[in-house]
Order: sequence, then structure tokens, then C-alpha cells
Amino acid sequence: MLTERLEFAPERDAEIFSAVPAAPAVFLLRGTDDKAEPYVSKTANLRRRLQRLLGPVEERTKRLNLRDRVREIEYSPTGSDFESGFLLYGVLRAAFPKTYSNRMRFRFAPLVKLHLENEYPRASITTRLGRLGGRSLYYGPFVSRIPAEKFMNDSLDFFKMRRCVDDLHPDPKFPGCIYSEMKMCLAPCFKGCTDEAYAAEVARVREFFQSGGQSLRRETERLRDEASANLDFEGAAALHARLDKVKAVIAQVPDIVRRLDELDGVMIQPSADADSVTLFKIAGGSICDPVTLDFGKQAEASQVGSKPQSMESRITQALAAVAEPKLRNALEWMEHLALLKRWYYRTSKIGELFLTENGELPMRRVVRGVSRVFRGEKAVADLSETAGDYWQFRAREAGLSDK
Repeated sequence: MLTERLEFAPERDAEIFSAVPAAPAVFLLRGTDDKAEPYVSKTANLRRRLQRLLGPVEERTKRLNLRDRVREIEYSPTGSDFESGFLLYGVLRAAFPKTYSNRMRFRFAPLVKLHLENEYPRASITTRLGRLGGRSLYYGPFVSRIPAEKFMNDSLDFFKMRRCVDDLHPDPKFPGCIYSEMKMCLAPCFKGCTDEAYAAEVARVREFFQSGGQSLRRETERLRDEASANLDFEGAAALHARLDKVKAVIAQVPDIVRRLDELDGVMIQPSADADSVTLFKIAGGSICDPVTLDFGKQAEASQVGSKPQSMESRITQALAAVAEPKLRNALEWMEHLALLKRWYYRTSKIGELFLTENGELPMRRVVRGVSRVFRGEKAVADLSETAGDYWQFRAREAGLSDK
């Protein structure tokens, strides 16, 4: 997992420090005692961090010093904080299988759960995923529980699916609850509707979450237009007011919130290698191992004598070669989501994320994102329609084109 390894000896510390890069990295220090736990961390400057940990002991200081306890250094350079965090997660899982979660300080992502395994499905907020392969559906990730609850409650106001959390045993003698009295629930608890009618309402809720609210927006627009065509202007006005409320709920949803098993895309991050970017394929909310997209001489040499590849085809080919992670349990899935949420909801972050649209990546936007990350730009660049061509991309980098 960590690519570089050095033997440490205090008498050769200057030589060893000069051999490691003064760049971001994840590292592991192994002690002279094989039974001792390794020291694992990430850093923005590996050389400086090792000098603090393994340099000569300073007088009158309480700073941690492992100079006389370390015999081996393992490390891997990284190009971004996200890559460091993902690599650190893997190293900690291997080194501390029982305590790595606490060391990573995970805050699991709040999700909207649609309990389809229940005879009378309902929705709730959870930070725990059920067993892999279960029938229940999850939508997220949200930044915290409060916006998740607000979105769920505001969404359910448009439907008549139950809000109660009990396992129902329908009984006509049951008095119902406030939601049934307010005609906000079909009341399956006392057979206020048929099972088929309740299943149809659940299907509408499922489609609402699936489409990010667009299904209800389209339905309301159609009903409004029909009412207007039939000269029912009062009904059309009421439907128009309802449409405004639907749009307000849709506006609450961040781009990343969608059904988890359909949370697919690609994250672009700077690379530790020169003339490269790092691609992280996102498959069903899980993060795949990174792949490097090289723009340097090695990439140019590989295309000499062959037909030049467009940038779109190179990205597609690189992502197709990435194997999707085989998650062992729901906990591992939650951990990947926590890492993704931690990066996405940061106020200031490096890199860009592009999610699939109708099952396909927006490749032109991905190519522009690759260009921006490669250049270290944050603002959206107004690139030409030919930005997808690899050789024009390289020409602009070399200053040979003004397009």
C-alpha cells in the first residue's frame, strides 16, 4: 500500500532526511520492537515531519521524539489532502483493524432511508446502512441530520405516506393519528385505504426521491396546465403555488444527494507526479483506488506512431480499467461515504467531482475539470469546444495555441 521504504539509523539521519521529499505524504514508522504499534500519520511536508519526530532530541521540550525507537520508514507521496485521507484510511485499516475508525474520527453521513422491507413502507433518517443486498433504499449523503430531516419532512408533506414508526397491524377500530385526521396520511393503520393504494403512494415517494423531486415538479406542472386549459383558473393558481413549494424543496438538495447505489462519478485531484492528475472513480458511493492520468513525455511517447487519442477517450479508458471495490460489509460502505462527505461539504476544497447524468459522465465537463485541476485553477474556465482533444490541450499548455 505504501510504495517507498527506508531503513532508519540515527547516525545516518541527515542522509535519510534528504532522501525523502518535502511534499505531502502518508507515512508509517516501525519500531525496533516488533510487538510495538507502528506510528501512522499524514503530513503536508514529509521531510519536516520526520525531522521533528526523528531528529536529535531537544532539551527542555515535551515534543514527541521517536529517534531511538524507529528502525524503518514507509511512505507514499500524495498530491492532495483527499488522496492523503483515503490512503491513510487504508493504511490504518491494515495496521489497526479494531481501532482505525476512531483514529479516522468518522462522522457517518445522514441518509434518508425508505423502509421497503416493511409491509407498509415509511421513511426515516439514519446514519447506519442495513445489510448489503437489502430491499431498503438510501438517499444522501447530507451534510448533517438537520437538513436531512428538513428535506424528508418537507418532501413528505406532498404525499400521504405514513410518518409513524410502528410496525402496523391494521385494525378498523384503531382511532388513527393526527396525520390521518388532517388527511396527510392514507391511514393504513385502520384500513383507511387498500394495500394497492398505499403501494402506489409509496411508489410516488420513491420516484420523488429517485428523481431529486423532478417527478413531482413535472406532475404538478402538467396538472396546472390542464387546469388552465379547462379554464379552472382558481385550481391552476393553487397548483402554481404548490409548484413553488415543490421547487423550494428541490432547491434544498445538493448535487451529491441521490440514491446511494446510483452515486457514480469521478473525482479529479492533483497528483504527486509531475504533469499528471489523479482520478478517483466513484461507484455506488464507494471510492475506487486512484488512477493517474499522465500528460507528460511518457504519455506523448506512447502515442507516437499511432492515432492520437482525445482526452475524453483517455479518461474513459483509464476509468474503465479501474476495478470497483469489493465491500465486505455495510460499515465499509458507510466509511467510504464519510470520506466523500467530508471532502464534498468543505467550505474550501481542492479538486472537482462530476457525477453521472442518466448513467453517463458529462465528459466535456470532466475534460474541462481535468484541465482546471492540472493548471491549479479554481474558477471555471471558458474553454473552446475542442478542449477534449489531447494534442490541442498540450499545445495550449506549451503556449503554442491561442485558442
